[in-house]
Formats: sequence, C-alpha cells, structure tokens
Amino acid sequence: MANAPGSIIQTKRILLLEDDERLTILIKGYLESNAYEVVAVTNGAEGVLSLAKEEFDIIICDMIMPKLPGDMFYFAVKKTKPHLCRRFIFISGYTDNSKINDFISQVSGTMLTKPFRMDELLEAVTVVQNRGFSVSWQS
Repeated sequence: MANAPGSIIQTKRILLLEDDERLTILIKGYLESNAYEVVAVTNGAEGVLSLAKEEFDIIICDMIMPKLPGDMFYFAVKKTKPHLCRRFIFISGYTDNSKINDFISQVSGTMLTKPFRMDELLEAVTVVQNRGFSVSWQS
C-alpha cells in the first residue's frame, strides 16, 4: 500500500539495555529486521545517558546489569521521564528472585523470562507499542 503524499513513516525506536553481548546482537538484529531502530547499551548508567539525549518508543531492560540494575534504572527514568515507564519490557533469567518478582508486581511490568523466543519479544514490543501507553499489561 502506498503512503499518502507527504506522509512520513516513522521508525519505532527501542532502547535495549543488556550486558550479554551475544544476546544483544541477537535481539538487535531481530528487531532491526522487523523495522525497528535499536540503540543498545550495556548497563543502566549508559541507559540514563541515552535517554538524556534521545527519545525512545520502547525500552527493553535486563534486570541484572552492572553499574545500575534494571529496577534502579526504572526509578531513574520515573524521576526524569515518567511518561516512559509504561514503555518498559523487562527481561531476566532469574525467575525465582523474589526482589525482581516483587518489583515487577509493584510496577505492573511486562516481563519476559530468559531464554525467550524472539517472536515472544516481538509480540511484547507490539503490545507495549499498540496499547497507547495507557493500559498496564503483564505477561
């Protein structure tokens, strides 16, 4: 379908916070092959710097990272750009960590457990993107 004259297709931008280099490459490549622009950083401190410079549509955030873990990164975002809090997708391999589970419940967060399938990630991205950022959704 052709776009209307003068219309602009806006690529959705994703901030990916993940300290595992191989997983970052997989996620970034997959999302970019599905027409997303992905900026990847390895920790929450770098994530805060990225958010200070740019705007993002979705934030995919590992829970366990060096320098600034996922929950602390979320609270930093909440203080500076609270409108982004509904745009988070948290990822973690620690399913039995009560601190992580309590945090996800507290913020009504979307959580994917590692290892996850890339189509599950894309589905979560689509849900967060399409929900209008006004309805909380938890997987």
